[in-house]
Amino acid sequence: MSEKVLDVSGLEPPEPRDRIVAALERLTPGQYLRVLHHREPLLLYPWLQEQGYGWHAQAGRTTAFEIIIWRAADTSAATAAAGKFKP
Repeated sequence: MSEKVLDVSGLEPPEPRDRIVAALERLTPGQYLRVLHHREPLLLYPWLQEQGYGWHAQAGRTTAFEIIIWRAADTSAATAAAGKFKP
């Protein structure tokens, strides 16, 4: 399966960021991470860009936000992640 899900919605800073970073380190080629969060992690986005990740944030189905993250150079993961964006 190409999607890994991480729910950090009940955690306080900096735990969500720490768990997201750890989960990203474990992604294998073709995988992306869907993060369930109670707020939009604006401070995470510059780090993602610096580290070579692409992302898309949207209103969540079960939480306030969902952030879909993939390695920018991984076209397979980017394609799979794109299918999860809400119109």
